[in-house]
Amino acid sequence: MASLQSSSVIGSLTYSSGCCRRGMTRAAINMPKLGRTGGLSLRLPPRDLVQEVLDMGIGLTAATTSHVEKKYQSKTVSNVSDPMVIAKLHAIMEAVADRAEMHKNIGEQRDNWNSLLLTSVNAITLTAATMAGIAATNVGGPLMALKLSSTLMYLAATGMLVVMNKIQPSQLVEEQRNAARLFKQLHYQIQTTLSSGNPNTSDVEEAIEKVLALDKAYPLPLIGVMLEKFPETVEPAVWWPQHRERQERRTDGNGWSVELEEEMREIVGVLKGKDTEDYLRLGNIALKVNKILSISGPLLTGIAACGTAFMGSSHAPWAAIVGVVAGAMASIVNTMEHGGQVGMVFEMYRSNAGFFRLMEETIESNLNERDVGRRENGELFEMKVALQLGRSLSGLKNLAASSSKKGEAINEFASKLF
Repeated sequence: MASLQSSSVIGSLTYSSGCCRRGMTRAAINMPKLGRTGGLSLRLPPRDLVQEVLDMGIGLTAATTSHVEKKYQSKTVSNVSDPMVIAKLHAIMEAVADRAEMHKNIGEQRDNWNSLLLTSVNAITLTAATMAGIAATNVGGPLMALKLSSTLMYLAATGMLVVMNKIQPSQLVEEQRNAARLFKQLHYQIQTTLSSGNPNTSDVEEAIEKVLALDKAYPLPLIGVMLEKFPETVEPAVWWPQHRERQERRTDGNGWSVELEEEMREIVGVLKGKDTEDYLRLGNIALKVNKILSISGPLLTGIAACGTAFMGSSHAPWAAIVGVVAGAMASIVNTMEHGGQVGMVFEMYRSNAGFFRLMEETIESNLNERDVGRRENGELFEMKVALQLGRSLSGLKNLAASSSKKGEAINEFASKLF
């Protein structure tokens, strides 16, 4: 009986599998009854239900794959910069590099002006004084020739000195040196923007504004737009545009704390009260000295020309003395002014004061920004300030601590570099 039941089960399974292979729409396995007391029935799910489950699985896999691909594509697109922005920054870099080279070449040319003009004017002045001295010891024809030549040479030296003192070649050289250095600095800043991060249109606009501000601060032409060499008041040089509001925003503390803000406020106070004020004071002294020397040089050569013109008359002894002595003094004054490059010293003080003014404005622009996320990173900013002042981070903190003590005047300058 058991063998018959087994063969019946095998036959039923064989029949069912054969029906499935023949493409029947429904397949079922009917188990025979095992005895009279009970039965076992195993039914396969309908084919439509199986197909539906398979379709659901395929759809879910496709949806998941599509979501991952879209997320990856969006992340990839966000990390890719606009090619036009990169092209514009490269064009600005080329213009900046060209300006740096241009200012360097013109600075060398104007340095040659200073040397050649000083040598020429002193040679003319000393030659005229020598001829005046020789003419004072002669009588007759040679006296007239020497007197006339000496007078003409003094007049030529006077005219050259007026022009030379007006343009101040040594000061022009220092302007071009500063411009070349600042354009190179801007070139490196644009390189850093391109190499680290995603440049955008605001970076392009900021770079253009910096180029135009430098062009205005250090013009190349001498006629019309040349900087005033003898201003009424000494002001720091300004070569940067107005600080722009930051577009990027961080959600964390961005490296800032209450202690760091207080430290930066103390540093600004020291910069204003000590460094900037001291360099403006020194610049004012250099300006006054330069004014005196600029007036004295042409005045002395003019007096010497008048003295030689009266030689041979009843006032011949005094005229000869005036002609020789005034010419010698004019050479000394010209050497002190242009050989000592007093104009360059004045421009250097003005530029240093501008450097400290830029630091003040940069720190204040960060502190005035209430949204901490839009500020420059606090730790990085503190390190930059310390490096620009030639100090370590601990030295910067000590300076701020010394400045914060009430009732005590700080005798230390913020900068250790100059």
